[in-house]
Amino acid sequence: MILTVTMNPSVDIAYTMTGLTIDNVNRVQDVRKTAGGKGLNVTRVLKQLNADVVATGLLGGVLGDAIKNELTSDGIQHDFWSISGATRNCIALLHDGAQTEILESGPVIQESEAEAFIKHLKKLADQADILSFSGSLPKGLPTDFYHQMISACPNKPVVLDCAGDSLVQVLNKKNKPQLIKPNIEELSVLLGRTVTTQIADLKAALSQPLFADIEWIVVSLGANGAFAKHFDTFYRVTIPTIDVVNPVGSGDATVAGMTAALVEGLSDEALLKQGNVLGMLNAQEATTGYVQLEHYQTLYEQIKVESV
Repeated sequence: MILTVTMNPSVDIAYTMTGLTIDNVNRVQDVRKTAGGKGLNVTRVLKQLNADVVATGLLGGVLGDAIKNELTSDGIQHDFWSISGATRNCIALLHDGAQTEILESGPVIQESEAEAFIKHLKKLADQADILSFSGSLPKGLPTDFYHQMISACPNKPVVLDCAGDSLVQVLNKKNKPQLIKPNIEELSVLLGRTVTTQIADLKAALSQPLFADIEWIVVSLGANGAFAKHFDTFYRVTIPTIDVVNPVGSGDATVAGMTAALVEGLSDEALLKQGNVLGMLNAQEATTGYVQLEHYQTLYEQIKVESV
């Protein structure tokens, strides 16, 4: 079983509009509401892969109930920990070919709720083959909370997709995830310098002591594919050009593919291809966290993975 963890979920609301006028009435043409948060995007793609997946994290209030109801309706197993605060909304205004986002920060987590969730996580993790942690931490949780979660499940492989101080805290502590997936901008921030897409520069970046004992580091390069390090082997991943409809959630779809590949024991090449295929398939859809698997093999055969 794959256990996905989303600590700061949301109800994602997309308003489609002909235009946006500040300080005036704006009419909405279409509304789409979905259970959101990076970990839930991962969960939905894993479900489409027919993986045995359970979603957990923190939920509260009527929006938390709405998320649970949607997951149940979609046939997705879940076991969230209830909190006193209210789960947030995240609003995207789609107008004039642009996307303007209005993001609530979410609830403030009490110390007792954080401690209770760690115990809850340990029980769920006992039944899991691998854990996938994604997204930001809500207010009230310390920046080392991902490290606390990893430490609470010491014998379980972890795929971690987060950024900033939360990732730094993990990298500077003893217990490590099996795989991390920064994009090149996040990698640059981690190292305090601009990392280019040149192979030599990427090799030097991923060889820094900060990444010691991380088995897999997969760096997203957007339209330029990806660059990866598995133990001491480096890979360049080249992807075909596609028509992008909505890139939001593509990194999450990539995480889903690589997590499933780790559970299945796939080869390095297959893991990198599966992750990138699903990321591209997500980018070709308007709905976040959705892929059309009938196009999987065509894209899979166009991806090139080479040791460099």
